[in-house]
Amino acid sequence: MADGRAEAPAGRAAALERLASRRFDLLVVGAGIVGAGVAEAASAHGLEVALVDRGDFGGATSSASSKLIHGGLRYLRLGDVGLVREAHSERRVLMRIVAPHLVRRLPFLIPLYEDGPYAPWLVQSGIVLYSALAGARLHGLVPPDRARRLVPELRAERLRSCALSADAWTNDARLTLANVRGAAERGATVVNYAEVTALRGGEGAEVAADGDVVAVRARAVVNAAGPWVDRIRRLEDGRARASVRLSKGVHVFVEGGRWRAALAIPHDTVRVTFAVPWEGMLLLGTTDTPFDGEPETAAVNGADVEQVLAEAAVGVEQTGPVREAFCGLRVLPGGRGDTASARRETVFSTGPTGMVSVAGGKLTTYRRIALEALLHAGVRGLSRRPRALPGATGLDRIEWPVELDPATRAHLLHLYGSLAPEVLAPAVADPSLLEPLEEGRPDLRAQALYARTHEWAVTDDDVLRRRTTAWLAASREPAGDTLRP
Repeated sequence: MADGRAEAPAGRAAALERLASRRFDLLVVGAGIVGAGVAEAASAHGLEVALVDRGDFGGATSSASSKLIHGGLRYLRLGDVGLVREAHSERRVLMRIVAPHLVRRLPFLIPLYEDGPYAPWLVQSGIVLYSALAGARLHGLVPPDRARRLVPELRAERLRSCALSADAWTNDARLTLANVRGAAERGATVVNYAEVTALRGGEGAEVAADGDVVAVRARAVVNAAGPWVDRIRRLEDGRARASVRLSKGVHVFVEGGRWRAALAIPHDTVRVTFAVPWEGMLLLGTTDTPFDGEPETAAVNGADVEQVLAEAAVGVEQTGPVREAFCGLRVLPGGRGDTASARRETVFSTGPTGMVSVAGGKLTTYRRIALEALLHAGVRGLSRRPRALPGATGLDRIEWPVELDPATRAHLLHLYGSLAPEVLAPAVADPSLLEPLEEGRPDLRAQALYARTHEWAVTDDDVLRRRTTAWLAASREPAGDTLRP
């Protein structure tokens, strides 16, 4: 069982030694939001846990989402009332207890045009139900003039009215990392860039890391490898059939103003795309197209970006230049038909040697998915009581060790919560750490140091894209000419 000692995050060699020498209650394969959530929950219940990922923590879909913690209004149209109710419950828990620094409330507008797919009365009915499930009062129809005060670039031509609701936004990469850290602080051994290459017949796995192969002994294995879930399943059973299908979702960052609300733009009776103010920019997307290739080959092309911009133009009069684009792969239940209409259900399966595989679901409901995965793995006595993640408590009692401008303090408070003074501590002796990490962004050099000493960052990309927001700096080149339509 876990001894409660927290791992020194910089001690990669020590973590690899523990992987080889200990016998774990649980090995979790994949450290996206679901795998990180499984590790956090298991360690909180006293299990000795190992968590490994072939890439960085949150390095795939869990840092390439729409950055939303939401009920999902469109899921009502698909008949998933239970999913919406569950998601709203989790949204409230995340905002109030689990990660209030990372999950922030955000109003949403749904523009209703004369040529749109929905009649206002139908949307109004949906909003009433959505409001009841959300337990909130900020819902209803608002006139165009009020809507444009919230979103100045809202396209006014043929606009009838707007539906107003409220959900939340987050930094998905840091929410994932907070769960990894929560597990580590309770004694879990966590290692990124550590790939499972073989399973050991219900007794653990072989893990390749830093040029060596480590035999990891574990009583149970949970496969939370996201888009790679079936690849891991076939290590257990070479004849295993595909259990999921994949859909590519592309998002585009454009330079834009500071909106006071986000847009959810209907395109037909199923698909909705978003325009979300995020870290001083606008996040547009997403696409929803079937993907049949190897997950690591998924990439953005010019046609993807053109589609995102064209769909945003339905509700936005003008956008700034494209700053960045990225894609992630949704994991959906197997089946046929349009991926946009597929239910966002979680898929569980148990292999011939007892490995539990879990895939799919929503970022918003990751905690519930993690607990269900542990139930499938035979863990009993699980508590559903929410736990605060590292940095989530003491937010009103922070003592800053150095002077900072209000905008930088707010940025650090969002990313780190009450751990922000720990990030800044080395800057007391070395003021150069207060210099910008990238010109034009609020991230500091102290954050890059902290990412490598306390947050398992191995590469520059780990630091810039998943520990900070420095990758959005205007001084940095966008990720390739293919992003320019």
